[in-house]
Amino acid sequence: MPDVPYRVDKPWGYELIWARTDRYVGKVLHVKAGHVLSLQYHKRKDETMHVLSGELILRTMKSEGDPAETTPFRAGDSVHIPPLLIHQIEAVTDSDVLEASTPELDDLVRLQDRYGRG
Repeated sequence: MPDVPYRVDKPWGYELIWARTDRYVGKVLHVKAGHVLSLQYHKRKDETMHVLSGELILRTMKSEGDPAETTPFRAGDSVHIPPLLIHQIEAVTDSDVLEASTPELDDLVRLQDRYGRG
């Protein structure tokens, strides 16, 4: 495993991975205003997100094709994202989101992606 912390640049901003073990991962997602992460789900990864600063929109749905439940996601808000829950965040302002998760960093199924990633 790489030494922490380390930064991973993304088209929407970056991830700062500040903790990584065989049992958990801690990261900060910095999402630039107007940018959106993939509409995605995880087969095994379990995560909780907490907004440190900024304002985002959180979209969740139980199954592909369901209408998305859209809620404001602001500083001080937290959400648990269990495996298989379809989710997406979009930044209204520059935002920092703390994420704690199980260690399966490659467990990602993208359903839609603004940046052309498969």
